[in-house]
Amino acid sequence: MPETAGTAAAAGDGSAGALDGIRVVDLTTVLMGPMACRMLGDHGADVIRVESLDGDSTRNGLPARSAGMSGFSLNIQRNKRSLALDLKSDAGRAAMQRLLASSDVLVTNMRAAALERLGLDADSLRAQHPQLICCRANGYGSGGPYRDKAAYDDAIQAASGLSNLIGRIAGEPGFVPSVIADKVTGLHVVEAVLAALFHRERTGVAQAIEVPMFETMVAFNLVEHYRGAVFEPPEGPFGYDRLLTPHRRPYPTADGWVCLLPYNDAQYRAFFTFVERPELADDPRFADHNSRIAHIDELYALFGELSVRRTTDEWIAYCDTHSIPAARVMDLADLDADPQLAAVGLVSISEHPTEGAYRYVADPVVYSATPTRLRRHAPRLGEHAAEILGELGYDAGEIDHLAAEGVIVVTP
Repeated sequence: MPETAGTAAAAGDGSAGALDGIRVVDLTTVLMGPMACRMLGDHGADVIRVESLDGDSTRNGLPARSAGMSGFSLNIQRNKRSLALDLKSDAGRAAMQRLLASSDVLVTNMRAAALERLGLDADSLRAQHPQLICCRANGYGSGGPYRDKAAYDDAIQAASGLSNLIGRIAGEPGFVPSVIADKVTGLHVVEAVLAALFHRERTGVAQAIEVPMFETMVAFNLVEHYRGAVFEPPEGPFGYDRLLTPHRRPYPTADGWVCLLPYNDAQYRAFFTFVERPELADDPRFADHNSRIAHIDELYALFGELSVRRTTDEWIAYCDTHSIPAARVMDLADLDADPQLAAVGLVSISEHPTEGAYRYVADPVVYSATPTRLRRHAPRLGEHAAEILGELGYDAGEIDHLAAEGVIVVTP
């Protein structure tokens, strides 16, 4: 049987994941935190999503088939249980404390001042719940002067230098058409939580974690762009020239567009042979890696001139034969028919109990022993309130009272 991405198994099939037995409280909003907690849920953690009584703003986006169940939410909120709780009330805060006493991890992106008002700051929680790993994903690190600034993806793209990198190519700053800062930071949240769980397993000691978006994206951008500036004193400027030429782009073919990326000397020799310019392989400007980087504008401009000599299919066939990285330019809408994605089962059709058929995007990582699975469909707001509170020792009468007082939302 071929290896496949995470399986869209029947929700509630009972299969255990690597984090089976770990309870995570997801006190986050929008994308960064919810994505990170979804990944923990994919690995089998019992993720309890604590929302306001109105629900997260992303629930109400369009398109949707019913109120509070946007298409965006169906994948980002899967493998979670929902508890809608008024944390401004004494009863709501008491329920939250009881929940945290039974939990292993709290992930939040609330601001520090709001957490302190609610008694949910890391110092307070670690004193009350020594087993609890407290992870706060914030805009800017708390040790710096920006700690209280509001932060969303676009602002972080600008502040981290990413927008200006785009400007060095396009002539003016721009944004990556993806919430890349949220998603990269979300991945760091998962990494941090897993490391803290491992540390607690070995030592018995829980810890507080801070994952700041700004610092995370600066570190992300500097991986390849520090270049000569990494030395003290600098041996050159910031920026990897190969990535900062406007000629680095998909190239036109005789009938479409293609990405072409020969990288080593043998691949370049094969490339130039295919376009009937074999002498360019011995051109001093292009003969080795450092020479090619020094003349990257000329080299990639040549690509745009030479690529039209072949069709897209001819390019793909030749490059695959000669192990040259290449790809046709795809529209997102075309990926449904991609044979690789179909073979590995990345996207499948699943049936939500209230929203009907929807496309489930699996975890792309393949595990031989602890595969990720769809264990729970995205919950309706407050769908699991009675179930969760019952586990915390509340009886039916107390749960009804909390609902009547507007402390919780109970969705049948």
